[in-house]
Formats: sequence, structure tokens, C-alpha cells
Amino acid sequence: MSEAQDASAWVPARPTLPRLAEAVQACRGCELWEDATQAVLSSGGPGARVMLVGVQPGDQEDRRGEPFVGPAGGVLTTALEAAGIEVGEAYLTNAVKHFRFRPRGRRRIHEAPELRHLVACHPWLEAELGVVDPDVVVCLGASAGRAVLGRRVRIGAERGKVLEGPGGRATVITTHPSAVLRLRARGGYDEALAELVADLRVAASVGS
Repeated sequence: MSEAQDASAWVPARPTLPRLAEAVQACRGCELWEDATQAVLSSGGPGARVMLVGVQPGDQEDRRGEPFVGPAGGVLTTALEAAGIEVGEAYLTNAVKHFRFRPRGRRRIHEAPELRHLVACHPWLEAELGVVDPDVVVCLGASAGRAVLGRRVRIGAERGKVLEGPGGRATVITTHPSAVLRLRARGGYDEALAELVADLRVAASVGS
């Protein structure tokens, strides 16, 4: 494993999204690259008005190389459309670029990244913010909020408000769509989805 403390050594000095997408595949800023299929950077282009930051790629994202293409991504797409945000006009990324998991037979069980992984991957997120330059950043979950804001966040207390993020950029915190997805089997799904849509509408109103 590399002794690097973060991804800084692998981030291009003059980043563009194509350069970042190529360079991230060589990243050895933490150990997560060792078991992942590939790094997953983002989807969307520079100039997107809304940048959505999740936590990390999941199993399907790791295999396909794109963020939010699994079941939670389906929930996010539904919520974005209901909030009036064109999916193709948003920029989707994650705070951590490699899938962290533990094997169980043939399955790969999601494991949440640790704070050290968020810190190690932060140079990629910083570079993306600079290239995309969105009007508003939406943090999907507490880990994404911590990665963007550099502090602990409380979803219940802070969600759905326009906060000041890095460089004074508008930032909105909401729940991760995977948390909404889990409620399909337990009840409360419709209410949780409506809350996610309401938070996304707040983000959509920034700068409009």
C-alpha cells in the first residue's frame, strides 16, 4: 500500500473533467483501490448548476464506472425529476471514489468509508468543485456533508437549509437516497421521498 496521506499527488495540476477521470484510476491515496474494480469519478459536465455529492460508489457503480446507477440512483433520479432538476444537467459525484466492501460469498457487502478515506479523497472533490463551479452543492448524507463542509453534520437539524459551504458556496444537506430506499420494506418510504424532494427543491431555488 502507498504511504501517501491523501490523493494530492495524483490530482492534475491543471484539472479538467477528462483529466480527472483519467488520473483518478491511478490514485493510491488510500488502500481502497486494492479491492475495487475501478475508481468512479462522476457524471455530468462543467457548468452544472447543481452538484450532488454522495458517499461512495456501490457495487453496480464499481462495476460500471458511473455514479448512482444502482437502486439508490433510481430513487435519486425520481427525486430530482420531482424537484424540477434535470438529471442530465446535474453533476453527480461521491466523496470517496473507490467502493469499500467486505466479501460474503459471491456478494460484496457495502461498508461505510471511514473519516480517513474522506480525508484522503478530498483533493479530488476540491478539484471537481473548481472545475464544475456549481451554484449549489447538495450533500447526500452525513458523510458527504462532512467531506464538503469539513465538520460533522446533523441531518435532522440541518437538512433543507441553504448553508455556507467552501468558498462561500451555497450548500444544502439532505439524506442519502439509499436511506430512503431502505424504507420500502419497512414503511415510511413515501414520506422520506417527499422530504428528499423538498430538500432538492430548496437547492433548485438557489440562484434561480
